[in-house]
Amino acid sequence: MLRYLGEKFLSLTSYLGSIGVLCTQTLLLSFVPPFRRKSVFEQMAKIGVESLSLVSLTSLFTGMVLALQSAYQMQKLGAEVYISSLVALSITRELGPVLTALVVAGRMGAAITAELGTMKVTEQIDALETLATNPIKYLVVPRFLALITMLPLLTVYADFIGMLGGFMIGVGKLGIGQNLYIRMTFNTLTFKDVFTGLIKAFFFAVIIAIISCREGMDTEGGAEGVGRATTRAVVFSFILIIAADCLFTALFYFMYR
Repeated sequence: MLRYLGEKFLSLTSYLGSIGVLCTQTLLLSFVPPFRRKSVFEQMAKIGVESLSLVSLTSLFTGMVLALQSAYQMQKLGAEVYISSLVALSITRELGPVLTALVVAGRMGAAITAELGTMKVTEQIDALETLATNPIKYLVVPRFLALITMLPLLTVYADFIGMLGGFMIGVGKLGIGQNLYIRMTFNTLTFKDVFTGLIKAFFFAVIIAIISCREGMDTEGGAEGVGRATTRAVVFSFILIIAADCLFTALFYFMYR
């Protein structure tokens, strides 16, 4: 039993160490020329376009469900007018950044791992090294820069769509006046609410990029190995995103108010 636990602990330590090394190398190489701007813009376009529909639907329905659930309780207290405040705070602080990160991790993180994993098992990454090309600089850095740029932008978009979903329920079904709903929303929101959500989105993007690229570049075992690596990348990204969200929420709203 102790041997099994020890082996698992060493395996976890080794994995976290490899993640830390890849993250450090990626950050350092991001400031070293040549800068592959075209590749970064291509990745940004791919991440934005392919995630937009999923982010839109997820955020819209989340805002609507949040408003409906809030109304169920607040109508008993005659406090429907505060539904807009609750929706705005919940979306910008928590649900917008987290749900957007989970959608991007499931969609684009899996795609990045599958792409790099296929390159690994077909020895294309080995060929890059043979040509004296650093695969981290060539493959990881553009995806890393694209993700840390696009995920905060997608989060701002998700915040707006989520609040729009709440607005549709609040005004269309609950009969709250449009001007009152909008005024209560913006009277409640502060710069800190939006800013902390964007900080979370930045670190979620780092998690998705590093985990996805690490799993892809360490893939072994042909097509079956690519499938296993993709599954691991999504699972590990989800776990770390939720854990990081818990940590940041504690820091922002309980330890450093």
